[in-house]
Amino acid sequence: MKWPWRAKTKAEADADESAEAIDGLAFDEESIGQRIQARKDAAAKAAAAAERAGHERMVARWGSRVVEWRGWLARSPVGVDLLHWWFDEAELTALVGEERYVERLGELLSQASARDIAAMGLGCTRRVDRACRFAETCSQDPVVPPGEKLASYRHGGIPGACSSFIDCWSQHEIDVTFADGDDHRSVLLFRDHPGEARLWVDGVRVGEGEWLDKGGIWVGERYFTIQIEGPKDHPEQGPGDIGRQLYNIVSFLIHDAERGTTRILVPEATESWTDPALEVRDGTGRVYPTWEARAAGGTPDRIIPLDEPEAQAG
Repeated sequence: MKWPWRAKTKAEADADESAEAIDGLAFDEESIGQRIQARKDAAAKAAAAAERAGHERMVARWGSRVVEWRGWLARSPVGVDLLHWWFDEAELTALVGEERYVERLGELLSQASARDIAAMGLGCTRRVDRACRFAETCSQDPVVPPGEKLASYRHGGIPGACSSFIDCWSQHEIDVTFADGDDHRSVLLFRDHPGEARLWVDGVRVGEGEWLDKGGIWVGERYFTIQIEGPKDHPEQGPGDIGRQLYNIVSFLIHDAERGTTRILVPEATESWTDPALEVRDGTGRVYPTWEARAAGGTPDRIIPLDEPEAQAG
């Protein structure tokens, strides 16, 4: 007869001990796994909290609109430098002086891409009175068909951003315009008065010492034109129309971006240049007294060769 309380054999005792050890081992492995997972969860929460805190710091420092450009700014050669110079104007001006601040701003704008300038928050071709609202699209790389160039007049939510930008709010009154293909660009800091305006074309100062009009126009991808102060002794000289920055009769500056040369054309007494316009045709420049006269296709006031060895004023 076998009694249920009989003593275990050595083999049975060894088997029970092994089972208890395995159960203990399984329990330890489960605990270790739980602890590892808990640590992973805690690390993920900490990372998420750090990311939120970092985003909040970025928004507090740059604003939510600029943060939308972070993907592009991470790749841009000068975008962050430009933002830093633009956002910290008061501190930097106190450090280096207003003259150096303005010169460096012109230098950075002359190096910046259209997307860098859009990230600054300037008004663009679509709306000059507000910052870009299409960062998700405009910050993308532009799509250019084979054999073509970026269009000189781009506006709206398109990859690569618009082609011109205007600052309506600061004392600098920035105006940046890209020519066809973005190979050339003009940077004008108007600064409240024609005599204080500064102009760069492809990073080179142009028209120094002249009274510059607010804005300028690219003719094709090579010639930048802008109106400047006209002759005081012109028989038709006098106050301009309301809203004009210069007097009634103006002179005309033409900068050849391909050759890096500038010429200034001064109207004769018989030439009524109130809004002069340039047309390029057959290797010559045709200067009309107004844009209306150019559109009408009449006889230009002057026809000048555009590939002279040395550009001269006259």
